[in-house]
Amino acid sequence: MLRWWRYWPAWSGYAAAAWSLSYGALGLFWALGGDGFPFASVGDDHASGSILEGSQVGIVAPAMAVVGLVGAIAALAMAREWGRDSTRTALVVFGWALAGTLALVIPDYTLLMLVAMAPLLLVFAFTGVPGPQDGIGDILYWHRVNLIVVFAGGLLWALATLAYQRRTRRACAHCGRRGGVTGRWTTPDAVRSWGRWAVYVACAAPVPYEVTRIAWYFGIPLGIPEDFARMMRETPGMLEVGLGYAIASICGCILTHGLVHRWGEVYPRWVWFKAGERVPPALAVIPASIVAVVLIPAGLMNVRMGVDLAVWGTNAPSMLWIVWGAALGAAACAYGLRRRGTCRHCQIAEDSTGLPA
Repeated sequence: MLRWWRYWPAWSGYAAAAWSLSYGALGLFWALGGDGFPFASVGDDHASGSILEGSQVGIVAPAMAVVGLVGAIAALAMAREWGRDSTRTALVVFGWALAGTLALVIPDYTLLMLVAMAPLLLVFAFTGVPGPQDGIGDILYWHRVNLIVVFAGGLLWALATLAYQRRTRRACAHCGRRGGVTGRWTTPDAVRSWGRWAVYVACAAPVPYEVTRIAWYFGIPLGIPEDFARMMRETPGMLEVGLGYAIASICGCILTHGLVHRWGEVYPRWVWFKAGERVPPALAVIPASIVAVVLIPAGLMNVRMGVDLAVWGTNAPSMLWIVWGAALGAAACAYGLRRRGTCRHCQIAEDSTGLPA
């Protein structure tokens, strides 16, 4: 882990303030007639699935400027630990509301696409994008890049609010413990129980998506009419991409099981170059948390689209990504709570619990 990350409670508030001030300045620029408003109506080939897509610049841009200015002040107050009682409560509520809006509500499936296609995008940067696209710019255009920026702001706000909330509770800003006191839901038995159920739900939620995509690849028009299935067969690579996503989802669910099994803590024998060594907790928690967070806005986008019963297979299974993301996040949290040891900042230790192999 990078050294600077260890001090995230110290710098996250200032980073959130800088982001808010910068994005608020952009909102003011667009409100005054500047070019590049990222939610303006554009052609379908360069639009996004954001909830703000196609909104009016005269309404949204000034709101961005105001929220950005207020956010900068609030984030600075969190970083400096200003406020008492009701003011602290208001800052925490504002911080979590803004973090959720920026990271989960405004974005679309762009973040999930980037996570799933990261290796291919790296290759495409050198070889070019196959098909009718002119290049990476036809995949990562401004309306999508802006959503990545917005999502990053949401993550910064989540970190800043979490650190501030822990300080106001007189807990360690890094690990959340208060004088070694363990809450009822973070006891070893409780973590094992709800963590196991979270894994089960996280593995079950994507099954409808996986089944439909695999069925399409083998010529079964599950949840779609025959003419739609024919269009996909005639489009080069379309069925293969769907099958690839389904296989990636299945592989991800297999790895998710490691969050509640022994091989998720100690490398098994089939990982010969690491066999017997302990798995660093961050190696499991960080990827699982990233996937969990990007699944939720993608699922919300599909909910906003609604369901056409004639083609329910296209997006109804993807609505369950909300459940998948929430359950995977809970499973990663349980794993992190169970694996955490001595906090280097408050020196409070907590025993790890055993799991089945």
